[in-house]
Amino acid sequence: MSKETGVLKAWEATVRRTQAAKKRANSLFGTMSVAHADDDEDDNKKDENDNNGSNKLYHAERVLPNGDYYTGQWSDNFPHGQGKYLWTDGCMYVGEWFRGKTMGKGRFSWPSGATYEGEFKSGYMDGIGTYTGSNGDTYRGQWIMNLKHGHGVKNYASGDWYEGEWRRGLQEGQGRYQWKNESYYFGEWKNGEICGKGTFVWTNGNRYDGFWEDGLPKGNGTFKWPDGSFYVGNWSKDPSEQNGTYYPSGSSPEANLEWDPHDVYNIDLGDCKICPGEKVSILPSQKKLALWRSSKSGDSLKPRRMSADGRVSVGVERPLDRLHMWDGDADGNESSGVGSRIPMVGNLEDDLLGLHMNDANPRGLPMKVPRRAKKQGETICKGHKNYELMLNLQLGIRHSVGRPAPAASLDLKPSAFDPKEKVWTRFPSEGSKYTPPHQSSEFRWKDYCPLVFRTLRKLFNVDSADYMISICGNDALRELSSPGKSGSFFYLTNDDRYMIKTIKKAEVKVLLRMLSAYYNHVRAFENTLVTKFYGLHCVKLTGPIQKKVRFIIMGNLFCTEYTIHRRFDLKGSSLGRTTDKPETEIDETTILKDLDLNFIFRLQKSWFQEFCRQIDRDCEFLEQERIMDYSLLVGLHFREISTAGDLIPSGAQTPTGDFDSEVAPCLSRADMDQLLLDPSRWASIKLGLNMPARVEKMVRRNDYEFQLIGEPTGEYYDVIMFFGIIDILQDYDISKKLEHAYKSIQYDPTSISAVDPRQYSRRFRDFIFNIFAEDI
Repeated sequence: MSKETGVLKAWEATVRRTQAAKKRANSLFGTMSVAHADDDEDDNKKDENDNNGSNKLYHAERVLPNGDYYTGQWSDNFPHGQGKYLWTDGCMYVGEWFRGKTMGKGRFSWPSGATYEGEFKSGYMDGIGTYTGSNGDTYRGQWIMNLKHGHGVKNYASGDWYEGEWRRGLQEGQGRYQWKNESYYFGEWKNGEICGKGTFVWTNGNRYDGFWEDGLPKGNGTFKWPDGSFYVGNWSKDPSEQNGTYYPSGSSPEANLEWDPHDVYNIDLGDCKICPGEKVSILPSQKKLALWRSSKSGDSLKPRRMSADGRVSVGVERPLDRLHMWDGDADGNESSGVGSRIPMVGNLEDDLLGLHMNDANPRGLPMKVPRRAKKQGETICKGHKNYELMLNLQLGIRHSVGRPAPAASLDLKPSAFDPKEKVWTRFPSEGSKYTPPHQSSEFRWKDYCPLVFRTLRKLFNVDSADYMISICGNDALRELSSPGKSGSFFYLTNDDRYMIKTIKKAEVKVLLRMLSAYYNHVRAFENTLVTKFYGLHCVKLTGPIQKKVRFIIMGNLFCTEYTIHRRFDLKGSSLGRTTDKPETEIDETTILKDLDLNFIFRLQKSWFQEFCRQIDRDCEFLEQERIMDYSLLVGLHFREISTAGDLIPSGAQTPTGDFDSEVAPCLSRADMDQLLLDPSRWASIKLGLNMPARVEKMVRRNDYEFQLIGEPTGEYYDVIMFFGIIDILQDYDISKKLEHAYKSIQYDPTSISAVDPRQYSRRFRDFIFNIFAEDI
């Protein structure tokens, strides 16, 4: 009997024993692995013989306690190097490992017969690879986090094939789909369907060139026959919207006179359906590893069940165990305490050099989640000093948005952007022909460039009814506790979707001046990070005061179901760029600044590349409009938090399923895998919105007061990120020029915020590209 045959037989026997044990003790051991004394004894001897150094790379061949089998290179209780892992359910991975993660090139196979061969990253199919489904479908191309993303070719078992661009697992962009009968389509795709401009060619030579929506012709298009005749018009499945003109050819003028355009929908496209993709039941990143944790002092081995990224996902622990650090004992041995293994980055040399954090979190100690804060803002109820102002605002918005208007084209005339394009409406208390009676004092309401902002809302996919309900519904607005540095007040809608800010007359002029360029910019770049503006208005109170209050309505970047644990306002300058609060007073709503930043943000490769391109585009736009003093607002939701409130680093050996319910909702790795399996949920992930990412902790030297970027520590945390460019209405006017001249006398000119727009843009980009990086 060969050695391999003997090992496989032992593995089969272990599977049988494990399954029987699970049935007998499911209620007691339902969440933990089942260990066998003889297995532990054998492997303990193997550990003593082979593992003399915790970081030594050596060959291991083991039948693991839950019945899994591993053979290959091993280091520090993790598969590391080349190895093969066989799960009891029949899944198998053969290839490269890095500290318990599938990383590099490898082959993963499912019991159904499906296989993936290619590149892996942190447990995910990521890079270039080939997936062959159990139904015979084959995809060769680019992958990101288990999803087809980039260029790829898919051959379907039916005989159809597609070559082109993919995004988040579905066809999107330019691509060609050819059916088994040799009819084909080439053109634009969106969310796995033919959508946009493209050409469909049938095997009989007929051809349609034009626009599509939801897989069907919709909009302007031309249908051509091989004899040269053609039909041009507006296409729609609704007969009442279908219209066009038939142009016969000279050779056969009456050949297609009886043809009905709806034959294209009912007959010609009937057999040309897009094959659905195979849904993978379980992804490689969802597979868990059953590993040991041994101690060098010879204690018995403790079976632990860990996830592919090294964190314990199944097991029973005492609550206090999770708080223990893995410190060395008096003999230099590791503690045998069970808990979070926090990387101890740093040594005596670092201490002597002064490499310590400036905040209250010493290096090596677990980072704490900020204390919870109550919902932001004070509800504006009757008796509040701004109660009437809120009523005026709500009445004006309801009037503006509800006013009948023709369907607006996205191509606006220059006159729509004229600063003089404004509409005044009088709101008497008793009501008028156009306005309802109200309890507030009489006021006048002004809409600036109403057609432009109506079209912007359409461009940003804001439903008018939802917009009115959010701002003008039964729920009152909330006023933030204190005005910003500029003196502006902020109001939030009750559902947190929209933020209303009072602005100065000078800022109104800046926005109106740049409105045409802003409109063209946000229309051209769907992923722009600049603030989304939905309306610009003014309330003028009548009577002796004659007070004018100007409002801008914006999207709230942090409107999300996830708790935003950390908020940063980043400009790339150092003077005054710190929060004057002790650590005990910092909560989830505190806005931290450049010198408070203690993370490097790591985005997945394609997102990082898109981020860099978009930052360049947005900064060029702002520079051209002479805008400065803007900042990048960043919000972080930490995905894994212990019951003690500690942030759990990526790879830390701490249960992923044991969270503090007070800190919910958290997005665990299992949740992330489910999100990746559901393309509809991917639609909520955009550049700067709901983005899965990692942050790397960094520390600063105490001897360098204005060090903007600290030293990376190698300690990572899984997060959901939100970010966008805010405060884009400050131009480089005379006041800013004087501020720059005055502060330049006292301070380093490069450290202050008020600088020329070109210099500001360059400094801002340099800083942002240093604190954002591609995930490794």
